[in-house]
Amino acid sequence: MFRLSIVTPEKIFFEADVKSLVVPGTEGYLGVLSNHAPLITALNPGKIEFRDAEDQVRLLAVSGGFLEVSGNVATLLADAAEETDSIDIDRARAARKKAWQDLKDARSGEELVEARAALDRATNRIKLYEETH
Repeated sequence: MFRLSIVTPEKIFFEADVKSLVVPGTEGYLGVLSNHAPLITALNPGKIEFRDAEDQVRLLAVSGGFLEVSGNVATLLADAAEETDSIDIDRARAARKKAWQDLKDARSGEELVEARAALDRATNRIKLYEETH
């Protein structure tokens, strides 16, 4: 087992020993087990899956961030994270609709990047909700 800390700007979202962790790295999903080699990677919006000490699989939606693994500790700094059971599907669908409109209305490269990121976050939340409900 190893220690997993998931931290968002608002709070420590989760902190406990876990058996395994799978995260959406920028080059694809990657797995972490105890005694993993040190690493730092950026995260894309996607699904975090980990197996806790009681062997229960937990799923989270993450909007992006960074993962550091060192000394049998994994620290995940997330822009936002939420349990798939707490996703407000109506809010996620409204956010996706707004992001599509913002994408169409984008006038600059910066607006385009922001709209695309919002679309990716909303689509991820909807996908994970639909996978688990």
